Amino acid sequence: MSSPTQVLRSVGPKLVPFLKSISVYFVLMAEQPSLLTACFKCLPIISLIVFVLLHGMSLSKEYTFSRRILTGLVFSCIGDALLVWPNLFTAGMAMFSIAQIMYIIAFGFTPLNPSIGAVLYAGGALVTYILMPGLSGILAIGVPFYIMLLCTMAWRAIARVQFFDELWTWTKLCSCVGSICFLMSDTLLGFNYFYSPIPYSRISIMLSYYAAQLGIALSAIESKDNNKPIEVKR
Repeated sequence: MSSPTQVLRSVGPKLVPFLKSISVYFVLMAEQPSLLTACFKCLPIISLIVFVLLHGMSLSKEYTFSRRILTGLVFSCIGDALLVWPNLFTAGMAMFSIAQIMYIIAFGFTPLNPSIGAVLYAGGALVTYILMPGLSGILAIGVPFYIMLLCTMAWRAIARVQFFDELWTWTKLCSCVGSICFLMSDTLLGFNYFYSPIPYSRISIMLSYYAAQLGIALSAIESKDNNKPIEVKR
């Protein structure tokens, strides 16, 4: 595997469209839902989709990880567009649920590391308990289900990084950081929607969200290494 410095030199120019599109979104973002707002909001994720494609994609087994990450990004992009309109929140959450499932499948369940999962599920249960009074109808079922998926995704991403056993790579570290940013972003979103408005919510939610998707997209680089079985030391 290439060193982080070498990879940074290689991927840096390819991330310029992503960084520019984020700048455009925050400069031009509007409060009123519109097709133009949806386009600007989706541009950074579209840039990451192109970024993953540029690093190689085929139907061969060695690119299974990349294909799953790519699929997750595509459904995230659809979810982003739908969430621009408040009445489509449930549909947007459904799209993000599919994205989380694709990320979970990509990260796999080896090594298991159940202690990390226990901590995340406990945190998810606490957030669900706090938000439940503000939920009604299908959201009373959909939001807890999505929180479970989000916690599972973060668990699987974090569990892949084994510093003490030296079984980690910088791409796995990227997905770990990305998953934590996803937790932050969606937790802020949930509290802002269903508990109490958060000052500067859009900026904090979207910055952490774009950071999350960037980390997950970077994990698809050199995807051949991501598909190698992990030898767990005993």
